[in-house]
Amino acid sequence: MTQQTVYVPEVYQGQFGEFTITEGDRTGVIIYRTGLMVAALSFAIGSALVVLNNNPNFQLLTPLYACFSLALGVSLLTIHIYMAFLHRLLQVCWVIGSITAVILALSSSTPLAVTIYTQPLTLLGVGFTFVALTGIYFKEAFCFNRLETKVLTPIVPVLLLGHMLGVLPTQGEQVLLGLWAILFVVFAVRKAIQAIPPDIGDKSVFQYLKAQRLAKV
Repeated sequence: MTQQTVYVPEVYQGQFGEFTITEGDRTGVIIYRTGLMVAALSFAIGSALVVLNNNPNFQLLTPLYACFSLALGVSLLTIHIYMAFLHRLLQVCWVIGSITAVILALSSSTPLAVTIYTQPLTLLGVGFTFVALTGIYFKEAFCFNRLETKVLTPIVPVLLLGHMLGVLPTQGEQVLLGLWAILFVVFAVRKAIQAIPPDIGDKSVFQYLKAQRLAKV
């Protein structure tokens, strides 16, 4: 006679009551982390093609950027952020940046990377994608006190604004880009081996905030 093992979800004590973590919650975290890993690897490969090659193939950067952006979008759909407004804001930033990138890629005769590099003002549109990415870095630095995300949070705006304003030398931009790529991969790898429950957070807070929003309707 076979015995069946019944899975009993662990009960956690949250700020506003008890909660359990479902398989759906765990799947969401795995998807979030997978998106980060794909985005990090795509970004790192693209950065290596530029930094380590004197004559890079800029055509290859467009599909790599598309892969990076799509993966980032998946992560932004599944990330756990207590403030719904902030979550939506990051998603809106990603949409604005993605639409701008698509328009530039279709309307310009040069590869996307060349268009953005030679026309820094395009970062006023495409840069919103990186605002969303920086939001993830900031969230992870705030919630988990990660050193790499503490460094990444200022690196992204410094590099992009510095290029847009023309105040950074080419070598300085390459150093910042290389550091960004390396730390992004470190961040994604560390997320992959982190315990899942902390990434889900205190579900009682989400439930409380949802009840507060419904009460105002």
